[in-house]
Amino acid sequence: MAKNFWIQVTTTALLLAAGGLHAQTYPAKPIRIVVPFAAGSGADANPRFYGEWVSRLWGQSIVVDNRPGGSGIIAVQTVKGAAADGYTLLTGTTSTISVNPVVMKDLPHDPIKEFRPVILFGLSPTVFVIGPNVPGKTVKEFAAAMKKSGNPLVVGNYSAGYELLSHWFGLVNGLPITPVPYKGGSPVMTDVIGGQIPSGMIDSGGAAPLIREGRMRALVLTGEARAPILPDVPTMKESGFPDFVSYSWSSIFARSETPDAIVAKLNDGFKAAMASPEGRAYQATRTSLIVNYTPQEIRTFVIADADRYRKIAQAAGIKPR
Repeated sequence: MAKNFWIQVTTTALLLAAGGLHAQTYPAKPIRIVVPFAAGSGADANPRFYGEWVSRLWGQSIVVDNRPGGSGIIAVQTVKGAAADGYTLLTGTTSTISVNPVVMKDLPHDPIKEFRPVILFGLSPTVFVIGPNVPGKTVKEFAAAMKKSGNPLVVGNYSAGYELLSHWFGLVNGLPITPVPYKGGSPVMTDVIGGQIPSGMIDSGGAAPLIREGRMRALVLTGEARAPILPDVPTMKESGFPDFVSYSWSSIFARSETPDAIVAKLNDGFKAAMASPEGRAYQATRTSLIVNYTPQEIRTFVIADADRYRKIAQAAGIKPR
């Protein structure tokens, strides 16, 4: 018994020493960041921008590898199948980490257990937009007008996460919802502007320019506070729904077995990129709220985020499919 105990202690010590040595030489080769969406998407921009800055800092290439398809499963499985050495990383998002386990049956991975967070790029509030001729200046006026029509509220969206938020919006306002799926934010906005659908639940960053031009109206945002880039748009919280707070987000994740020292080095590198003058100038062009979370704080946030989507799905009667 004592002999086995000392063997275990010695083995653990050797593994920790090896991990520390690996971290001292890391990165010794190019790092790959796998993105679950196509180039040019919102989730693609952050790892490209910050990754370039970190690659200059470390003198080592950081390559973005776009693996769209399968609702993000292809990208997640690619990283899951790679070594847990910090050289293959995942851009995890709301949909791939928090939402997929709620809406997808037989998911071939557990994103929270099998991956660990490295850095959170920011929290972006979702915006509920309506056409220029749709009645209602506030959420309550809009809901009253929709109830008067006697028809379900049609809401355009382009991900399961936005669909769940649409159902949540309907639940708190007593409105039956008919979600209409699209392949991206642009076609949702086109149909809202053109009057084909009355409303859409979409990313605030992509919608901000058209909102400022007056081509469609932002009825409400889902953030804790108003977004500086859309200062005139109220939040659900200040509109009488104190618990209706939600963000879309993207974060770098590593395999869960990746050594602590490597995760810490990655966190330090990306944190420096985000705090740099170039990083702050980049952030000023976006609607994201920057939060300086540690990897453990990111994990706590992600678990709570997934739990919120699970509760929305249960309340709306939505089951994994």
